[in-house]
Formats: sequence, structure tokens, C-alpha cells
Amino acid sequence: MNIKRFEDLEIWQEARKLSKVVFDITSVSPFSSDFRFRDQMRASAGSVMDNIAEGFERDGNMEFSQFLSISKGSTGEVRSQSYRAYDYNYINPKKLDELLERTDSISRKTFNLMQHLKKSDINGIKYT
Repeated sequence: MNIKRFEDLEIWQEARKLSKVVFDITSVSPFSSDFRFRDQMRASAGSVMDNIAEGFERDGNMEFSQFLSISKGSTGEVRSQSYRAYDYNYINPKKLDELLERTDSISRKTFNLMQHLKKSDINGIKYT
């Protein structure tokens, strides 16, 4: 299947939802008052979707895969921060589970896309 825009990628769509969930969670007190942690978590979540988009807009599968790797790292960062938010009593167990499920799904799908790109014979145009 030939994907024409990064917005068509399921992982980008999921990353966008993750970014919105993180924004909503970090907008509620007491999380909203911990400015440094709030901003760090929002930046990490934004990085997940932004690196997918930036990599897609690059010249080929190798660069795309590199940016997917960065995105996957940011996904792990959000997952780790989710535990910290829970430990600080900023989120409840239900929100923690939601964040862990979302980050796990994005991480697995990103890895699978990276593997697919690695096996692809086409290097100049992104085919997924």
C-alpha cells in the first residue's frame, strides 16, 4: 500500500491521540502546577507524533526509519513519565493503564513499521 501523507499512518494517528491525552492529563491540578514535569511530558508526547511526521517527509525509508527510532524512544520516555506521574499521585491507576496501553501499542507498531521498511527494496519512496 502506498501512503501519500503522514496523516494516513495509523501510528501517527495514535500518536496524535496520545499527545492529546497527555495534554489533558497534565492540565489538571496538581500535575498542571509542576511546570517542568508537565512541560517535559507534553514535549515527549509531541515528539512521538512530530518525529513520525518529520521522518515521513524526508527522502526515503532509511531516514524515515531513523526518525521512527527517535519517535519510539520518545514513546518509551512517555511510558516512563507515566509511571512517575502515578508515583507522584498526579494520575490514578486507570489513567496510568491508559497511557501504558497507548504507548505500548505505538511502540509495537512503530517497531513493526521499522522492520517493514528495513526489508523493503524501495529506498527512495516510502511504501508501507
